[in-house]
Amino acid sequence: METGTETTTGAQAQAGAPARSALIVGASRGLGFAIAGEYLGRGWNVIGTARAGSGGKLRGLAGTSAGRCRVETLDVTEAGEVASLRAREAGWRLDLLFVNAGVMNEGGETIGEVSTEEFVRVMVTNALGPMRVIERFEDLVTPDGIIGVMSSGLGSVANNQSGGYEVYRASKAALNTLMRSFAARHAGGKRTFLVMAPGWVRTDMGGPGATLTVEQSIPNLVTTMEAQRGKPGVQYLDYLGRAVPW
Repeated sequence: METGTETTTGAQAQAGAPARSALIVGASRGLGFAIAGEYLGRGWNVIGTARAGSGGKLRGLAGTSAGRCRVETLDVTEAGEVASLRAREAGWRLDLLFVNAGVMNEGGETIGEVSTEEFVRVMVTNALGPMRVIERFEDLVTPDGIIGVMSSGLGSVANNQSGGYEVYRASKAALNTLMRSFAARHAGGKRTFLVMAPGWVRTDMGGPGATLTVEQSIPNLVTTMEAQRGKPGVQYLDYLGRAVPW
């Protein structure tokens, strides 16, 4: 964790207050798995989702959580799975709904080179799928809760001075725009809407040359999100709480 950032322990989080609940979509590995683990460590109850055939690490985490972590199967690209999970879990009450979903095509592939099928795959996974989940589950979030998505610094249109990763950039910019539209439709409430950029992190997607470890990014990202609780409207922030230009 970065110097000067303080992590709340599970005991501190639970003292004098009931445990909060989080739904972390896309928690089978990488950043999503780390977010689920971080919230568990802070005393929360966590529901984490994984696609069918994955999620072994997440189930292992659930097995050591004394019943505070539950695993559900969900592929955000499958509308039927989203609807089915929502129907099964109508009684949930969530303090946080966070959607972590992302795939990347070949980084050097331009918009003129990408196939239609690959373009659709990236856009559906990175933009349509996350927003479909939010639209379905937002009514389960408490009136003063947080709804967030994992974006990327590459989703910033204003900061795009170098090009590259064109399709991935476009998918995250689309996600950002859709979150702004969603927040505009829900203006006037107390909920916090967050579009988060975790930094360039050493995961399977980020690669070994990334500048941050998961341990440097995710505890800070969670601290940043919790610091925004009670602040209505939508914000685009990096893992240290700095505003990212749209």
